Amino acid sequence: MKEYAYYPGCSVKGTAKHYEESLLTAFDVLGLNLTELEDWNCCGATLALAVNELKSFTMVSRNLALAEKTGLDIVTPCSACYLVLLKTQDYIRRYPDIKAKIDRALKSVGMEYRGTVRVKHTLEALVNDVKLEEVKNRVTRPLKGFKVAPYYGCQIVRPYKEFDHPFYPDSMDRLLKALGAEVVDYPLKTDCCGAAIAGTMEEVGVRLNYVLLKEAQKRGANCVVTVCPLCQLNLEQYQGKINKRFNSDISLPILYFTQLLGLALGVPEERLGFNRAMVSADSLLEAA
Repeated sequence: MKEYAYYPGCSVKGTAKHYEESLLTAFDVLGLNLTELEDWNCCGATLALAVNELKSFTMVSRNLALAEKTGLDIVTPCSACYLVLLKTQDYIRRYPDIKAKIDRALKSVGMEYRGTVRVKHTLEALVNDVKLEEVKNRVTRPLKGFKVAPYYGCQIVRPYKEFDHPFYPDSMDRLLKALGAEVVDYPLKTDCCGAAIAGTMEEVGVRLNYVLLKEAQKRGANCVVTVCPLCQLNLEQYQGKINKRFNSDISLPILYFTQLLGLALGVPEERLGFNRAMVSADSLLEAA
């Protein structure tokens, strides 16, 4: 069994609870053990970086130090958490003045970070640490009828291209194909959904998500699958406003890759959080 230090981040404990439900269940089936970091703190996501970069790095470094104590790789399902963990680690390595300030802050609470932790997104851990052929051999319920637009968002592969192509990644595509789904060619797979911008400039956020959803619909997809809690929320919650604003007829389930992974592995639907969806995937589940 492969073990990881698990940093959930805030979203999967709230609005993205179905992401964590499906993640923990599916990974357990595959023998990937996620041990949640004790006393982890919010990383501030990318918003904190815009307010005070040094304070953001200090918050994040505390989680890295906690993970380092375990001696395990740290994994997170959230693209924003993944990005700030990588960025903090990168800046500590490259900028001695930043490292010195962070070291002092950690020392003041009896902690240290030596820079030995390997940061991974859960998709990376799955694709690289479990061979896709092995995943395919474990499939008991092939995803018949799922025509998927794989949406990575902009943070998981940029600016740190740790495990996939920065503009046209295919790790999730290959995983979904191994699960029996039909993956449509989706050229907007790394375009931005606007992240938190819709909270202050809703019109901009609605338009960005309309473009993403309309292209998925145009390509023949009957669902969009993502790796990011905020991407999932934006693409799902604005469909009503999008249809009203653009006189469209979009009704696409926005699912997490872990939900389809669990489904293909034979995990009961009720354990994968499908009931939490704003846009129902019932018709797809009935056909699968």
